[in-house]
Amino acid sequence: MKKLTLFLALPFALGVFSCKKSSSDPQPVTETVTVTKPIAQAHNENNMMKIMHSMMSKMDTMKMAMEVDKDFAMMMMLHHQGAIDMANEELKSGDNAEMKAMANKIIAAQTKEKADLMEFVMMHTGMDTTGSKEFHMEMMDSMHKMGEAADLRVITGDTDNDFANLMITHHQAATENAQSEIDHGHHTDIKTMAKKMIKDQQEEIIELQGWLLKNKPY
Repeated sequence: MKKLTLFLALPFALGVFSCKKSSSDPQPVTETVTVTKPIAQAHNENNMMKIMHSMMSKMDTMKMAMEVDKDFAMMMMLHHQGAIDMANEELKSGDNAEMKAMANKIIAAQTKEKADLMEFVMMHTGMDTTGSKEFHMEMMDSMHKMGEAADLRVITGDTDNDFANLMITHHQAATENAQSEIDHGHHTDIKTMAKKMIKDQQEEIIELQGWLLKNKPY
């Protein structure tokens, strides 16, 4: 009986021994991956958003002449100045070379257009008021949508990211206002300018969206 007990216990002991890991066995490799999520910044603390809000406030309080072409030109001068101010903030505080190049491009284009708009206003008085009601309703709706879209943007305090995000919102509103001018305006010169604004700013929206997709922090 003792021999039988010894015979049965031995395989058990061998089994325990064979399951024990040697200190020389390769150890599993663990890798720690750190995911950095963007931290939202309060809009009233963000310089780029402050510029956007200041622009919207000026547009909201602008006195209307109730002449489609003149009001479009006056409104777009304020709108363009907002873009110029945001672009200057990008040049001052941004880090990305591509976004700085975009800022310089916007400053050059919208400074020229702003001068052309001013020249149009100075040279034309007593313009046709036909279609004014429809135009102003569309413009007010576009301004409201721009304000809400800007306030829904996640602002991080990263100037390049904030500039790209808010400039998309800015340009989308400009293209809507320009289309309203095309639909309700009367003067060929200003309608031609509106068509160019749509073309140029839609192209820039695509560029800004592409940059955001390549540089998103998540």
